[in-house]
Amino acid sequence: MSSIQEEIDKRKTFGIISHPDAGKTTLTEKFLLYGGAIQTAGAVKSNKIKKSATSDFMEIERQRGISVATSVMSFEYDGRIVNLLDTPGHKDFAEDTYRTLTAVDSVIIVVDCVKGVEEQTQKLMEVCRMRNTPVIVFINKLDREGKDPYDLLDEIEEKLKIKVHPLSWPINRGSLFKGVYNIHKKYLNLFRAGSQKVEEESLSIHDLSVKELDIEVGEQDANKLREDIELIEGVYGSLNKQDYLDGTIAPVFFGSAINNFGVKELLESFLELAPTPGSRPTDKGDVFPTDKDFSGFIFKIHANLDPKHRDRIAFLRVCSGKFERNKFFYQVRTKKNTKFSSPFSFLASAKNIVDEAYPGDVIGLYDTGNFKIGDTLTEGKDFNFQGIPSFSPELFKELVNTDPMKTKQLEKGIQQLTDEGVAQLFTHELGNKKIVGVVGDLQFEVIQYRLQHEYKASCMFQPISLHKACWITSDNKAKMDEFCRVKYQYIYKDKDGNIVFLAESAWVLNVARENYPEIEFHTTSEFKTKQKA
Repeated sequence: MSSIQEEIDKRKTFGIISHPDAGKTTLTEKFLLYGGAIQTAGAVKSNKIKKSATSDFMEIERQRGISVATSVMSFEYDGRIVNLLDTPGHKDFAEDTYRTLTAVDSVIIVVDCVKGVEEQTQKLMEVCRMRNTPVIVFINKLDREGKDPYDLLDEIEEKLKIKVHPLSWPINRGSLFKGVYNIHKKYLNLFRAGSQKVEEESLSIHDLSVKELDIEVGEQDANKLREDIELIEGVYGSLNKQDYLDGTIAPVFFGSAINNFGVKELLESFLELAPTPGSRPTDKGDVFPTDKDFSGFIFKIHANLDPKHRDRIAFLRVCSGKFERNKFFYQVRTKKNTKFSSPFSFLASAKNIVDEAYPGDVIGLYDTGNFKIGDTLTEGKDFNFQGIPSFSPELFKELVNTDPMKTKQLEKGIQQLTDEGVAQLFTHELGNKKIVGVVGDLQFEVIQYRLQHEYKASCMFQPISLHKACWITSDNKAKMDEFCRVKYQYIYKDKDGNIVFLAESAWVLNVARENYPEIEFHTTSEFKTKQKA
């Protein structure tokens, strides 16, 4: 039986982030092909979707061609266990991505070589910088007429505010694209366009001075590659792995995911460089993966992953010790002990029951409504993992029931969908008025669609003019009661029963802060874990 340390050393848990349409889902699929988790590429945009693995599993995602929910996929490659967390690229789902990034140890950022670094990628990179998450950049779509590689490196440094270090280099781009030279391993791979399989036509050339290079790519391109590599090695030298692990340097790879150019180089170099599972902050100090006792946290909940079975699944990141099936674990928030008879891992589209899981693993737990995002599970210790907050939403609409006969279905549906964290629900005590708050407008459309199709409940969203939701706390009960009485119309409760003030404007919020200095106005729900500390 292997030790926990051996299991930790085998694991790499990472997220893929990008702007929509940069090729993230295609890259995810190619990784799964290499891991043998799926057999057919191109499943996302084909009718093979039911049979083959894909990270876009909801109907609305297939219609729009974007990922609006985070998926988890695990596969084995070269003796390693790779846990890959795909994330929504769409800006309206940034909060879901933010929480997913709390569950990974490193990140691959996909950049479209035609469009360069886009706004959403910059925002997601800021989250990585907050935690010093190690980042590798994959510059995709080299088979298209894109920007000059040197210009792209400058743009990444400037917009993502991180130093870069190219570990592979393309030969041409667009219709003249001939392959990728692996600077890190000192060999050249030549690819042929249109390869949808893992098998690829490649040629290893360890010495760029050999004549064979001129024969394969032509004298002009061979000389250009020699010049480029000499310049890059002169400017960048060799990679300092610790700088990458500290999050101060981003290794860069070039390729074309759709054509399998450079994907294998990326995967193999990633497995060599990327960190194994690391420590996680709690309100009682850091927890380390090698700690004997099990601990983990819920970073995502998804209702109706399989609409036929109406299941609700909580995604748990194992942080320390060993998770075991049918063993009782302590849920810190509810102070209850629970055991799980059928926890499962996500091997592409297949769900496999697991008997045990180790730090870095992400497992699915069937949930009857006991879990909330951010919940901590331990072997009896009282602490909470930190850094998994809800943010104050940016858009607010009132939820209006358009079919009173389906009131129960609507109540159940909106509770379950907001438990997933894509939106927040604020309820007024008087008249049960419900306000839904989101980060982006698309979420209203997704919620409405899912309520209709998964719960058979029909609703509409009525615009409402609000500026911000603030969780309010105070040590002065009299002042708190007075504020809630004066602002009664704008006092709501979130689904955990916390008091929330919905301010109509920035001016109203500032006046409230000035008039009630005894009250604290919080724009994230992180205050809850601080209060318990």
